Amino acid sequence: MSDSISTRRPAAVVIGASAAGLFTAAVLTEFADVTIIERDRLPDGPEPRRGVPQTRHAHLIWSGGVNAFNELLPGLTDAAVAQGARLVRIMGDMISRAPNEVWFRRFLATHHRNLVCSRDLLDFVLRERVLNHERLTLRQATTALGLEGDATRVTGVRAHGAGKDFTLPADLVVDASGRGSHAAQWLADLGLPKVTEREVNAGVTYATRLFKAPAGAGDNYPLVNVQANPAKAPGQGGIILPIENNQWLVTLAGTRGGEPTADPEAFVPFALGFGDPIIGRLLQYAEPISDVITTRSTANRRRYFEKMKRWPDGFLAMGDAIAAYNPVYGHGLTVAAQGAIAIRDVLHTKDITAPGTARRLQRAAARPVAAAWDLAVGQDAFYPGAAQTPPTPTERFLARFVDKAVETGARSPRAMGALLDVMSMEKPATRLFSKDMLIPMLFGPQKPHLQGPPLREDERAVIQP
Repeated sequence: MSDSISTRRPAAVVIGASAAGLFTAAVLTEFADVTIIERDRLPDGPEPRRGVPQTRHAHLIWSGGVNAFNELLPGLTDAAVAQGARLVRIMGDMISRAPNEVWFRRFLATHHRNLVCSRDLLDFVLRERVLNHERLTLRQATTALGLEGDATRVTGVRAHGAGKDFTLPADLVVDASGRGSHAAQWLADLGLPKVTEREVNAGVTYATRLFKAPAGAGDNYPLVNVQANPAKAPGQGGIILPIENNQWLVTLAGTRGGEPTADPEAFVPFALGFGDPIIGRLLQYAEPISDVITTRSTANRRRYFEKMKRWPDGFLAMGDAIAAYNPVYGHGLTVAAQGAIAIRDVLHTKDITAPGTARRLQRAAARPVAAAWDLAVGQDAFYPGAAQTPPTPTERFLARFVDKAVETGARSPRAMGALLDVMSMEKPATRLFSKDMLIPMLFGPQKPHLQGPPLREDERAVIQP
């Protein structure tokens, strides 16, 4: 039963046509008339846009995200695959080295799949599914300026578009404007206390370049991922993501003192010089088809809105406005979809306009955020200068346990299933303490560690002499 019954259909305003904004808007159309205000002009096809700063870099959708995509928008994954995306078996279709420098075996026993494509393609398919809804209005080239209301209730959004300022009244305002959200300041302007924030910044720089897939690579070449090791600063790593249109999207990464640059002549030498040279060797004779794009905005930053003692009715923050992560872990899009499911479940029992609903929504949206945050910070906190305070004894213990879980999963398909349940955000971190992990960890049997990347002969043939 809902808390109250309204004869007028509520109005919701979503700030930002980000993935989080689109997923949230899709949910809200069941309960309200929705207006999305977006600062950019959205492209008509699978093209980059200015408001998505990491759009050019590698993106992965873990299986927890794939499941959430299809729950929210049935057929979304199939639509992406129809336009060139791939569902990649984890780890069967991957060459992957963990941060502790353990190579994963390519076990085929698990059900987990990554959705792999360019961010441009994914965003286009998502826009096509969401923006045509009859209860949704899109206002492009429109900038949110602040919130209307007071410390007890938000009643609308002040905005600027078409050369003038105006106000959009709303029963619920959702800030999905991303990493650069002004929500904390807007709430302070209404008289609410300052939100607690935390930043863990490993100082990662990303450099990305597109290559034509080498001859012989085919349409199903494995994803190749060499993760940086926090114990050996500066951490350096990279990923080859075979995407649509017979292209390899390659992102290289390095922390403070070991950053990649935008120099095209330095791109492949950088890949040859870190950890294992497999990425550099695969690229050594590949044909580049783009410039090098770099990004430094990669800090993990979280705003603990759900812990504020006072929270106004009529307001909700979603996606990167709550927490933004180092993109290397690939959890941001999964969190966006899982957060939308969480608020949908609340709205099935609580009226969108009822007192206290917004607080319940904010707390629900924080649950998948917390899981992704712990996974990201559990690695990045160990880089020099990443945080104002060093990792706690508990964080150090958990990091050691995760390393042991990775070592076990690399050699045991049973343990790999438990590890991927957590890494894919299908199940909580307590899954790592289940018998599926602990029995192989403590008693085996386990296969020996691999001594190098597990390429098949036909895959290795792509590397030219």
